[in-house]
Amino acid sequence: MQVNPQIDESWKEVLKDEFEKPYFPLLKKFLLEEKQRHVIYPQGPQIFSAFNLTPFEKVSVVLLGQDPYHGPGQAHGLCFSVPRGIAPPPSLINIFKELKSDLGIPFPGHGNLTGWARQGVLLLNATLTVRANQAGSHQKKGWETFTDKVIETLSMKRKKLVFLLWGNYAQQKSALIDSGKHLILKSVHPSPLAASRGFFGCRHFSRTNEYLEKNGKEPIDWNLNNT
Repeated sequence: MQVNPQIDESWKEVLKDEFEKPYFPLLKKFLLEEKQRHVIYPQGPQIFSAFNLTPFEKVSVVLLGQDPYHGPGQAHGLCFSVPRGIAPPPSLINIFKELKSDLGIPFPGHGNLTGWARQGVLLLNATLTVRANQAGSHQKKGWETFTDKVIETLSMKRKKLVFLLWGNYAQQKSALIDSGKHLILKSVHPSPLAASRGFFGCRHFSRTNEYLEKNGKEPIDWNLNNT
């Protein structure tokens, strides 16, 4: 099966060996069969949105999620983000609460994090697709193999990145990251079930910018009110 993902050329180059491995055509076959029987999120052209908005050489921060949102209109290829006009889910509301506490940035009138992605924040879900209304339905089909390679490649080929690992699942990915070359910031997940146990008060946004500036990089403008 021909594999030609709709992904930015910079990523296509650094991941070219991955697309040729046996699991990737099998993943594509699975997705084609799923689409014949089910509604799949996000829509095809948006599956690689995180990569297309944040080219490989532009990445300065990596924020890891697990699954795309599985409700209508929510997923658009960026972890934690929803398109304009879609109500921000609870975890995203808690992210905005911490942002206000940390940097005094008021709640934006939307939940679209594209403004962060364009500045170098790779908003990466471990699994890039999901069946409508069935959380976790596309796990262990090959996506995690691919996204683990993304994390490993960034760790190996880039320097002085910030990895934001929120929740137990994301924290397990720290094994793929060279902590001598990069800053790894961990906390509990921002979901309502966990946020009060350490996400609130983690100050990851200001700590990210302090690290970037200390290493001669542009800080992230976390304010989405102007985007």
